Amino acid sequence: MVDVAREAGCSQATVSFVLNGVDGVKISPETRERVVKIALAMGYTATTFRALEQQPSPQPAGDGTIGFLVDQIATSPEAAIAIDSAHHEAWRTGRVLVSAQTGSDAVMEPKAIETLLSLGATSLIYMTIITRELRPHPMLYTLDIPVVLLNCYTQDHAFASVIPSEIAGGQTATRHLIEHGHRRIATIVGEMWMDAASSRLEGYRRALATADIPFDPSLVMQGDWSTTGGYDATRRLLALPHPPTAIFCQNDRTALGCYDALREAGLSVPDDVSVVGYDDEDVSRHLRPKLTTCVLPHRAMGRWAVEHLQESERQPRDRRHYPVTKIECSLVTRESVAAPHA
Repeated sequence: MVDVAREAGCSQATVSFVLNGVDGVKISPETRERVVKIALAMGYTATTFRALEQQPSPQPAGDGTIGFLVDQIATSPEAAIAIDSAHHEAWRTGRVLVSAQTGSDAVMEPKAIETLLSLGATSLIYMTIITRELRPHPMLYTLDIPVVLLNCYTQDHAFASVIPSEIAGGQTATRHLIEHGHRRIATIVGEMWMDAASSRLEGYRRALATADIPFDPSLVMQGDWSTTGGYDATRRLLALPHPPTAIFCQNDRTALGCYDALREAGLSVPDDVSVVGYDDEDVSRHLRPKLTTCVLPHRAMGRWAVEHLQESERQPRDRRHYPVTKIECSLVTRESVAAPHA
């Protein structure tokens, strides 16, 4: 639906309403026709639409409901993406997903869990916006239902958990630049107290080491995940006696600021400097040139969480140690990387 919406020039919600044949929604016949035509052109078939119409109705709350607890929803799109993905996976099997935001409040969090249980939750997904080690509320240990941690983990591995494979992602982004012939590669990091920043930097260093490229601390610039941070850090990189030929920005917003600083300096991407981002946010497709970036796999993680809950419900609940599952941050190659000038 995301792909169809992009091509049709409408929202994902509009595509969902059209493909699911929802009545009572004021969508013009022209828009409906355009969505269907694009969906068919992209390989979806009339059989797909019939299958959507024939999907079983979800079970009522109290019968197989999945509770989804998240610390923050509004601060970034990741929570909405994960919730949407988990919802679709649950809906596919006829289950309802009910979500609640806690703000990591120690008083309100157990109340939120109790509310989800009162709505009939028979399993629980617990998500944090920032990938981090979780100090779970003691109530989580007392629940007699399967619990999955999404984008977080515990030191004691008491719960199944899934997080992005950030070290490998940083390695993939940097290796892509190396494969295009770059050897003087800078990186603009995020706030280093976050797992994502330290792991992506570790991946960057590993890629350099594997290619026998010496690590140069002067090419590591501190950022704060923001567009302004990317702009300021890029200006500092360009002021070096030997500026980099490529920059790995540790998120797409940083890359947006990097583009602005390069343009202001009279340099073009990728002819003068190659740039790789991270997260695959919408902005990456609208930059010119379009930004090569790594996918932050919250959609895949949401699906994994629901699938794992279904498996857990069929197994004895006597395991006490779960490995952390890591999902690949795959590279999306676009137009922002080229070979350096000779």
